[in-house]
Order: sequence, then structure tokens, then C-alpha cells
Amino acid sequence: MKSYFFLLAIFFLAFSCKPKKNMIYMSNNNFEQEVSQARYEGLRIQEGDVLEITVTALDDLAAKPFNKTTMQQTGEDGVVSSSMKLGNNEYQVTSEGYIIFPVLGSIYCKNMTKQQLKTELDTRLKQYLLDPVVTITHVNFNISILGDVREPGQKSSPTERLNVFQALALAGDMNDSANRTNLKLIRYSEETGKDITYTLDISEASIVNSPYYYLQQNDILYVEPDRNKQIAASTTNPNRALFVQILGVVLGLVTFVIAVTK
Repeated sequence: MKSYFFLLAIFFLAFSCKPKKNMIYMSNNNFEQEVSQARYEGLRIQEGDVLEITVTALDDLAAKPFNKTTMQQTGEDGVVSSSMKLGNNEYQVTSEGYIIFPVLGSIYCKNMTKQQLKTELDTRLKQYLLDPVVTITHVNFNISILGDVREPGQKSSPTERLNVFQALALAGDMNDSANRTNLKLIRYSEETGKDITYTLDISEASIVNSPYYYLQQNDILYVEPDRNKQIAASTTNPNRALFVQILGVVLGLVTFVIAVTK
């Protein structure tokens, strides 16, 4: 009977000390196939985005009317509105998806890439300028990283070409207890008008082929803790309490039987 008790104890210890799997990024890979990186198609401009747009031309004087000099203007109530608190040559996309550009007026740019907006501006500016050069920079590229990472929160990216690994680096990387096979990417869909959740497995090398490998403005990346951490954190988990109670009853019965058979 002692041997049964010993085997039960060994089983319990083995179950509770289950080793952590998938600790290495992109560890699962079929090396017989070439891994090609997902194509970066650029950010899609959204409402609330701030774009820095500079126009130059062979004739500097002719290009000046197409560049803002200041946005620190006071409204009728004497207060500087948030839409006016922009740097030189910075434009905030309105809730309707427009930017108000000098001389050219309202330009719809929502869901455009920077290259598409540049092409649109080039076409319009050629009516006034010879060989205009348009430079566009995304000023406020923000994402949110939550869950089992070292530094969760909203992050501003210094680069617009941001993949999932670079995003995790902004949050100080994942903790050892993070589930690397079940990351959640939450992205707003203009087509459905709703947030859509995608699952990413960064333990697979094929993650670089995913259409969601590169992040977009206002994406939310949630890193789920592994099962062991979820159980440990759930001190009021009824299933855990029931498991402990059953285990206590079983060990008590085994101890009683051993004592009786002596």
C-alpha cells in the first residue's frame, strides 16, 4: 500500500511541475520550406491621426503657400483648441476623414496609405507647381500592449513599419509565463464597423507570413498568461478549490488505509 501512496505522490509532483513549452520564438519551423516575410503595405490613415506634410519645389517661394507656418491660433472664446495645437506642417485627420490643406482645401484621406495620399497631393499640386515634392510622416503611431508583458500600456512607435516582435520589444518583451501560442490582436475593421480579434502564434516561424505580422495604428495586442499562471492567480477559482479538496480526501483515505493495515 505504501507503494501506491508513493506512486500517487510522484504523479502529483509530475503534474504540478509540468515544464513550460514554446519558450522560444519561431522555434517550430519546417526548414524544407522557404520562409518569406509578409509584405508590408503601409499604414492606413485613420481619423485622429496626425500627419506631417511638407511640400517643396524648384521655386521655394511658389511652394510656401502650401506649407503652414503656425497653428497656434486662438478661437472665438480665446482658447487654443486641441485641433490647433499642432506643429508646423502637421495636419490632424478629422472624424470625417479629411485634412484641411492650404490652398487645396479639404482632402479625403481616411484608409489611404501614405503613398496613396502622396500621389493625390502630387496630382493636385502640379496644377500650381513645377515638379512638387511631397514628404509625409505619421507623427502619432500608437498601439496598446496588454497582458503578460513586462511594461504594458499604450506605446508610441518610432517607426511606422512595426511588426509584432518590435511591438513586444516596446513593452519590454513577454514574461516567461506568457502564452506564446495564443496572442490576441484586436483591430478595428472599417468594413464591419467592429473590432475583430485575430490569434497569433509566435512560436511558429510562419508568423512572418501572416497578414497581421505588421501592426496598424491603434491596434491592441493582448498577451495571455499560460494555464499555470492563470490557475495560480485564481485563488477563488472553484475548480481549483474542488481539486484541492478531492486531493486532500484521497490522501486522507490513503493514510487511513495504511494506518489500518499495519
